[in-house]
Amino acid sequence: MTTSSLAYRVREATSALRGRLPVVPSVGVILGSGLGPLADEVENPTVIPYGEIPHFAVSTVSGHAGQLVAGTLEGVGVAVMRGRAHYYEGYSLQQITFPVRTLHRLGADLLIITNAAGGLNPAYRPGDLMALNDHINLLGLAGQSPLIGADEPELGVRFLDMSEPYDPDLRAQAVALGAQLKVTIHEGVYAMVAGPSYETRAEIRYLRTIGADAVGMSTVPEVIVARHERMRVLGISVITNCADPDAVHADVSHEDVLSVAQRAGVGLSAIIRGIVRSLAAAPSDATS
Repeated sequence: MTTSSLAYRVREATSALRGRLPVVPSVGVILGSGLGPLADEVENPTVIPYGEIPHFAVSTVSGHAGQLVAGTLEGVGVAVMRGRAHYYEGYSLQQITFPVRTLHRLGADLLIITNAAGGLNPAYRPGDLMALNDHINLLGLAGQSPLIGADEPELGVRFLDMSEPYDPDLRAQAVALGAQLKVTIHEGVYAMVAGPSYETRAEIRYLRTIGADAVGMSTVPEVIVARHERMRVLGISVITNCADPDAVHADVSHEDVLSVAQRAGVGLSAIIRGIVRSLAAAPSDATS
C-alpha cells in the first residue's frame, strides 16, 4: 500500500480523528441542504471542521456547514456530517465519498443519509419525506463512479452488487415511525443529476418516464461507497419543491430549498432519533 493509495489516505484521516472523538460511532449520519440542525441535538459533542481532517473536501455551499459532530444520540455513539461536498463543486466522486470510508473505519456500520430533493411524483408535496427504496445513477450510467481507479481489495470488491442498496428493514422502520409521528413519508426512487442547474421541463418529463419519484444532486455516490464498505444504508429525502413540467410558473431557488428543508427537518430528526433509539434498545432486547 503506497502513501498515494486511497486506503492509505483513509487510514490517515481515521488516525487523525480517532484521538479527537469522544465516542466510537456506530452510526454515521450525513445531513443534506438545510438539514444541519439535527447535529445540534448530539449530546456531549466534539465539533471538527472538515478543513482540519486530512483529505476531507471542504463544503462551499450555503446550508452545508462543513463540520463533523461526534457524540451520542439516544445513548448511541454517532458521527454526524453537518453538510457534504458535491460533484458540482469541482470535487471528484472519490473525494466527495471519502468521508463515508472514514466513518466506517471509525466504527460506523450503519449510514443514515439525507438530502433535499425535487418531487417528481405528482402525489408528493413540499415538506414530505421520501424513504429511498432504489435510485437511478445517471452519473454512473454516463461513466462516472467513485469506484473508478486502481483496485484496492482492502476497500471492497470492485464489481459491486447494487440490486438492493437501501436496507429494507430500516426503511420499513422509518415509514412506521412516520405514521406514528404523523409525518408524511413515502417510499420512492431517487434520481441523481450532476447539477448545479435545476432540470428543464423536458428533463423532468424524462425522469418521470424512467421511474424517478424525486431528483437531487447528491447521495448516490455516497451510497455506492457505503455498500462497498458493507454498511447498512437508510436514505431519506426531504421534498423541497414540486418539479412540475406543466406549471405556469416553476421557478425554484436554493433559498426556497433551504427554507422548506429547515421546516421539514423537525419530522426528519424525530424519525432519525427513533431509528437510533431502536439500536440502543436492541442489545437488551436480545438478552431478555
